[in-house]
Amino acid sequence: MNEHHDVVIVGGGHNALVAATLLARAGLSVTVLERLDHVGGAAVSAQAFPEHEARLSRYSYLVSLFPEALVEELGLRLELRSRDTASYTPYVHADGTADGLLVETVPGEATRASFRRRTGGDDELAAWQRFYAEVAQLADAVAPSLLGPLPRASEVRAASDTQIWEDLVEHPLGAAIEQRFADDVVRGVVATDALIGTFASLHDPSLAQNRCFLYHLIGNGTGEWRVPVGGMGAVTGELERVAREAGAEILTAVTVTAVEPDDEGVTVTAGERSWRADHVLSGVAPAVLADLLGTPLAVRPEGSQLKVNLLLSRLPRLRSGVDPAVAFAGTLHLGEAYSELETAYAEAAAGTLPTRSAGEVYCHTLTDRSILGPELAATEAQTLTYFGLHTPPSTLPDDAAARDAYARVLAALDAHLAEPIAPLVLGAEVKTPSDIEEALAMPGGHIFHGDLAWPWFGDDEVAGTAAQRWGVATAHPRVLVCGSGSRRGGAVSGLGGHSAASALLEHRASTN
Repeated sequence: MNEHHDVVIVGGGHNALVAATLLARAGLSVTVLERLDHVGGAAVSAQAFPEHEARLSRYSYLVSLFPEALVEELGLRLELRSRDTASYTPYVHADGTADGLLVETVPGEATRASFRRRTGGDDELAAWQRFYAEVAQLADAVAPSLLGPLPRASEVRAASDTQIWEDLVEHPLGAAIEQRFADDVVRGVVATDALIGTFASLHDPSLAQNRCFLYHLIGNGTGEWRVPVGGMGAVTGELERVAREAGAEILTAVTVTAVEPDDEGVTVTAGERSWRADHVLSGVAPAVLADLLGTPLAVRPEGSQLKVNLLLSRLPRLRSGVDPAVAFAGTLHLGEAYSELETAYAEAAAGTLPTRSAGEVYCHTLTDRSILGPELAATEAQTLTYFGLHTPPSTLPDDAAARDAYARVLAALDAHLAEPIAPLVLGAEVKTPSDIEEALAMPGGHIFHGDLAWPWFGDDEVAGTAAQRWGVATAHPRVLVCGSGSRRGGAVSGLGGHSAASALLEHRASTN
């Protein structure tokens, strides 16, 4: 059977659903082919613990980069809630007193007092405020461009402060952090946004860490990460709804085995069934697409994160005495002082699991208890998600290593708690990069499908076609990238899907 469509989309992640909606609304016949029995990819909720009714955002869990303008254009009925706490970083003073660096979402007196206790004055907070004011200026320059063709680097630079451009775009981020900040903990809190899902030293000459940092700070021009009410599955549910209402056909449990482009179109094969399309959009990772095209990549990406999902009977008490509802409401940093991050990277680069876990913890249910069933919601039960850094597949070769890593995560928590966390755990699951690859077909478990790219063109880069201008081109003009592997992919943003749909519609308009 060889069915013909205007567009076939391989992979049914959130970006694919965005593209499907926009193209179907434009009158194109669109079919989405998804390997799993549900759509959404990593942007889903699941009952991770069968004996407990709690639907966790198992892989991705917060929303920042999804432009509000795109949410409105798609007509998504979503509620994204802010958190009062941006971050809390527990530490111990030289005299053995437990404390923590608190950063409020809207910094106030509590933030100022916390910095003073940590650094002995106001200089470090002033440096913090100056740095993020400059970052906000760069974000203001980049964010409006995300729903249009890629700008040129010179355009973005002209709209940005010269110093922040040099610090974030031209030199390894570690140099700027060390020059601007004096305190090890403050430096580490700044640095973590550069390492989420990215395996690199803060001084890596590739600047992969810089690009990761930029993506974490440009969402809607504010960089705020918000909680999706109902969990990440609520986001996917809405995307599926609008795609189907637009007329897109969505087929699940379909494993594509080949994508064959030619001058007239593209043939997509899944077992004994095939589809013929004018164009194919790829929502799968570029390495997977290369396999489907019969041109496998010589070097495949690898992820570097350890995910631990927990269900607790209640939040644990902290040694510092801070209210757990404040400490866990935002991002709680563990082992993420600047020196600790660099040590963890060096150990992992040598092939060993970091001695001390470096990662961050977040509690969805402090902001949104709707993901809990009625019985759990009536108790003090809470969910925790731990996102570990610097744990590439080589450090987690088997189940024994994963168990060891989990034990180290609990130990890192216990170091700052007034009580052991283990007796409070009702359910736990550990997801290594290999687990993520197996579940989601992300090569190496890389959550961004590969290293992030700058969200602009170099001034000398060629941008002669619509696909190139929108950052979704492949070597085949009839095959476009619509997922996290696109030029502005990564995280739950919808940008890859929007860019691919825009490029295809622009191309069709110019050729008709």
